[in-house]
Amino acid sequence: MKRKIRIGIPRALLYYRDYILWKTFFEGIGCTLILSPKTNKEIIDNGKMLSVDESCLPSKIYLGHIKALLGKCDYILVPRISNYGRGNRVCMKFNGIYDVVNNIFTNKILNYDIDYLKGKIELFGFIKMGFKINKNIFKIIFYYIVGKVKQKKYILSLVNKQNKIFRSNKTKVLIVSHPYVIYDEYLCGNIIKYFKSEDIDILYSDRLNRKISIAYANDFSNTLYFLYSKENIGSAFYYKDGVDGIVFLSSFPCGPDSLVNELAIRKLDGIPIINITIDESTATGGLMTRLESFVDIMKARRDNG
Repeated sequence: MKRKIRIGIPRALLYYRDYILWKTFFEGIGCTLILSPKTNKEIIDNGKMLSVDESCLPSKIYLGHIKALLGKCDYILVPRISNYGRGNRVCMKFNGIYDVVNNIFTNKILNYDIDYLKGKIELFGFIKMGFKINKNIFKIIFYYIVGKVKQKKYILSLVNKQNKIFRSNKTKVLIVSHPYVIYDEYLCGNIIKYFKSEDIDILYSDRLNRKISIAYANDFSNTLYFLYSKENIGSAFYYKDGVDGIVFLSSFPCGPDSLVNELAIRKLDGIPIINITIDESTATGGLMTRLESFVDIMKARRDNG
C-alpha cells in the first residue's frame, strides 16, 4: 500500500486560525498531518537562534516550530498572505515568512498565496497546492469547500458559546490578542489559569463575529491598515460596556499592536484596562503582581456598582 504524503503543520501563527480548514483539506485529498509539538523552551530557543533580533516573538516561535518538523514529513505548509483586498492587508510577517523559511531550511515547502489585489484568491491557491499531491481537481475543490464549511461552523460555535458567557452576571474580562498569542499555552497559559482561579469568565477578541468586529474597528478608525488588527480591536469597543475589564495582550516587538492598542486604550473610558507585552523571558512574578492588582480593581469597581 502506498504511503500517504505527510504534511507538516507548524503549531504557530495561522495554525490557530485555519487548522480546521487545513486538516479537512489535506486529509480529504489523501494526506497525513504531522503537527509540531506545543511551544516549549527548546522551540523558542531554536527560533531565537534562527531569527534576526528585530523579529517579533511569534515569528521566532514559528521558525522554532519549523525546525521541530524537520525530517518528520514530506512537505511543510508555509502559507504566504499579503492581503484580502484593498484596505484589508495583513502584517508583513505573513507575507515574508515563506521567503524566510525557504532561505533557512532545505525541506520541501508547500504553500499557497493570498493576494486579492493581484487576483490570487484563496481557492486558486488551494487548487494549485492540491495539484502537487492529487490530480483530481473535483476532489481538491470539494474538500476545500468542506473545509471552509467545517471551519465556519466551528467559529460559529465559539461565537455562540461566548455570547452565552457575555450574558451571564459573573465577573468578566475581555482579552484582546491575536489567536497565536493567547492560545499558545507556553505564552499565556498562566494568565488564563489565573483568571479562572479567580472565578472570572474570559471573553476572547477573536470569538466575536468578524463582520461585527470589523464594523466597530472602522468606527474606531477608518484608516486602520491591517485586517487581523481590525478583527481584534473592534471587540474592545463592542464588549466594553458589558465586561468588567479589558486585557490588551501583545508580543514584543509587534509593530501593529504597539500602535493600535495604544490608540484604542486612549479611546476607552470608564473601564479598567491593562496592557501586557510578552517577551522571551519566562519570568512571571511581576506579571502576576500586575494581574492581581488589575483583578482587585475590577472587583472593587463591580462591588461599588
